[in-house]
Amino acid sequence: MDIQRKKGLLDVCVLAVLRRGPSYGYKIIGEVSSCIEVSESTLYPILKRLEANGCLETYSVEHNSRLRKYYRITETGKE
Repeated sequence: MDIQRKKGLLDVCVLAVLRRGPSYGYKIIGEVSSCIEVSESTLYPILKRLEANGCLETYSVEHNSRLRKYYRITETGKE
């Protein structure tokens, strides 16, 4: 599979996971990896790009005395 096609497929997979509800990076990796292999070094740039394009928004929640960054799909991302 060429790189551009895989990149587009990963975008769609991430958005599909987030349509089910907000999630955090490690959990997104686990869910997307059931369909297509993805690493942290691949996922986080995708999340940043989707956020920059208005498809996602982020917020933080404290978990075990640390802040965990969550991602939530926007209306733009649903389109």
